[in-house]
Amino acid sequence: MIDLHCHILPNIDDGADSIETSLAMAKEAVRQGITHILCTPHHNNGRYQNSKATVIAAVASLQAELDKKQIELTLLEGQEVHLTGNLLEEVKQDRILFTDLADTYVLLELPTMDIPAYTEELCFSLRTHGKVPVIVHPERNAKFREEPNRLLPYLEMGCLGQLTAPSLVGSFGKSIQKTAKEMVEHNLVQMMASDAHGVNKRAFRLKEAYELLDSKKTQLMKQVAKDLVNGDQVSFPKYKEVKKKKFGLF
Repeated sequence: MIDLHCHILPNIDDGADSIETSLAMAKEAVRQGITHILCTPHHNNGRYQNSKATVIAAVASLQAELDKKQIELTLLEGQEVHLTGNLLEEVKQDRILFTDLADTYVLLELPTMDIPAYTEELCFSLRTHGKVPVIVHPERNAKFREEPNRLLPYLEMGCLGQLTAPSLVGSFGKSIQKTAKEMVEHNLVQMMASDAHGVNKRAFRLKEAYELLDSKKTQLMKQVAKDLVNGDQVSFPKYKEVKKKKFGLF
């Protein structure tokens, strides 16, 4: 099992606060059946700046510790890139880490409460340059939660959506859980990841979340995770518009 979104690197953002926490997270990941983790510290979110070089060095250092302690987990380099107006320029300057070595898929984080006006234009620009924005945890964005169909224009242009496992199991409350279930049912999200920040705080919950899905959907989502790491083309059932239920007397 591959975890595409995880804050396991120590002392680099609001995830693991020590090497001990990182090692505890690694052991828990292995217990869940995770074999590979894409390490995705926050980048450009106004609080954390984790450059490509910084992340590569941090991943190598933590991998060495895992190998020393014989924890069978493979770490990969990535970033959770916050949406900014200069993202395309950073991509052109080779300052962004993608999920794959071919620099195809980029994990894109939007603000929690809003969808900035330039989001569609930026995503379209990335697509025209052969990049695929992967909108992370859309179910936790207030605007997507208010209207999940706001994801449709992004999916139509070839972007993808990544669900957070704890959302599906109810860790963030019933409203987010409801949206998560809707997005899964209507294929508005094509993959699932933990977005783990610790063992107790913001735990993995990935195995538990997959168990809530039918076997076919689980297999599809796990394959998408592999595709993103390998830089392969993604195949997933067509997304569907979420129809609002009508209430009436008859």
